[in-house]
Amino acid sequence: MVTIRNAGDEDWPLWSALRRSALAEAPYAFTPRAADWHRGEEDRWRTMSAAPGSCNLIAERAGEPLGMARIVPGDETGCYEIRSVWVAPAARGLGVGDRLLAACEERAGRLGARSLRLLVVPGNPAAIALYLRNGFTTSPEPGPPLPDGVTRQKVMRKAVSAS
Repeated sequence: MVTIRNAGDEDWPLWSALRRSALAEAPYAFTPRAADWHRGEEDRWRTMSAAPGSCNLIAERAGEPLGMARIVPGDETGCYEIRSVWVAPAARGLGVGDRLLAACEERAGRLGARSLRLLVVPGNPAAIALYLRNGFTTSPEPGPPLPDGVTRQKVMRKAVSAS
């Protein structure tokens, strides 16, 4: 059975390992690069995990990590952002991504979110399909540019039901 849990302070090595795996396995899906993550990773983790209103989630089965996701308060009142979504290749197709997104929505709702926002690289059809399947829609607003300076990330949004 797949479980989703909040990552605690003691989980920084696991989160870091998952993040490095994500960046190595799917560099096309993320704007940070693996080399960027290695610099000051423990300090970065501790800062991220202490951020008010943030929640770092780990998907596991029988103690084996399968994926990750993170929510943080967005710049807009009542909007939370989903970041760092990744599922290990061996766990894809098992509903892990769906479970992570449901957990993000549930936790953001408990924190008072009225909407969720995320960014996705246009050349990542599997992630786009996951988000669409989970009720996200493409927003007309332009996302930030990718490193090529031309292509922009796609912005997707979803309303959160009141908890």
